[in-house]
Amino acid sequence: MNNCWKTVNVTREFGQSRLYLMSSFLAFFTFILLFLPYSIYHQNIVIKDHGFIPLLIILMTLPTVHQMAHVIPLILCYKRTKINWDLAFKCIPILRVRPRSSLSKKPSIFMWFGPTLFLTVPGLITGAVLGNYYPYILLFVALNIGMSFKDFFYIKQFLKAPKKCKIEDAKDGYDILIQKKHP
Repeated sequence: MNNCWKTVNVTREFGQSRLYLMSSFLAFFTFILLFLPYSIYHQNIVIKDHGFIPLLIILMTLPTVHQMAHVIPLILCYKRTKINWDLAFKCIPILRVRPRSSLSKKPSIFMWFGPTLFLTVPGLITGAVLGNYYPYILLFVALNIGMSFKDFFYIKQFLKAPKKCKIEDAKDGYDILIQKKHP
């Protein structure tokens, strides 16, 4: 028998508008903080520009790629996952990921850390290696970090949870469940 130790819902905690605002500020400041050292490192490199359309396509697919990065840890941990596809504004693909069963603490943290591990870190390395495209790569990385604000909040809450807890996807967020002790 499990008891609910805590229900975590980032939207209820911050509100949708405040969540978007904080994510936007995080993305903006991340881009500013990253751009200066990368521009000093690549000071003699000519930046290649392929126009607005490729940039727009990359930015429109970022939410889907971000969500797919949440799936990779679940696959690596052999966890079954339910994936739903949808279109926002009839053109932007949206992916919704839900584990089919409750997860222990470590796979849950690994799942929420996936976009940072599989997109941000490789993006930072790629920005250093491909100097001709570093502003675009940094924009991608900064927006991914902004989108990860919600992920970081969940990671923080899950780190505080008891060691042997189960984390279950609930309708209104995530329930952190603990084993009920028998008398």
